[in-house]
Amino acid sequence: MTPADVHHGRAETVHADRARILDAAYAATPERFVRHPPRPPALPTAAWINKPADSEATAH
Repeated sequence: MTPADVHHGRAETVHADRARILDAAYAATPERFVRHPPRPPALPTAAWINKPADSEATAH
């Protein structure tokens, strides 16, 4: 997921698309996933290109 996806509000859509694709991959070849069905990573709470120092982030 890119910072642009999060910034422009596409994160949930991208996450759902990834989940659907991973479900299809698991349905087609479950033997490839030995521990559990695959899941997309959790949605990020924030996205940065260049994360500011903690003092800068709280100053605004």
